[in-house]
Amino acid sequence: MVLSASKLNKYLLFKLPSAFFCGVRVNALDENKCIVTVKHNWINQNPFKSMYFAVQAMGAELATGALVMSYIKDSGKNISMLVANNKGNFSKKATGRIKFVCSDGNLIKDAINKTISTGEGQTFWMKSIGSNEKNEQVSEMDFEWSIKIK
Repeated sequence: MVLSASKLNKYLLFKLPSAFFCGVRVNALDENKCIVTVKHNWINQNPFKSMYFAVQAMGAELATGALVMSYIKDSGKNISMLVANNKGNFSKKATGRIKFVCSDGNLIKDAINKTISTGEGQTFWMKSIGSNEKNEQVSEMDFEWSIKIK
């Protein structure tokens, strides 16, 4: 079973309902890139009438994590994944539909191959860029993923 945007969105409903109800959705997923969107609305806003930073973090993390999940699934091995660290920069108010793009799929394959061959855990950083409808960057978040064979 190949991971797809629709399967991941169904997964959100049952496993990450707070992200689902805040409007976080996977729009596209391939081996190198994942696109996640979330629309600013009443349920995910802060007191300053822009998107709450934690909702942006959910979208940004999903853009990186969906790629990791996909590669783990393709490996056929029982591998655990966990966010070990993250950092973020917010450069503009997030209003309207925000698109989070991660294009770091190439980083995952080597880490999975190393953890399978050595049995040791691996860590790697992935970046997700959030942009508004005018294609202006509103946030940039980096996630350090830790993977290890179970």
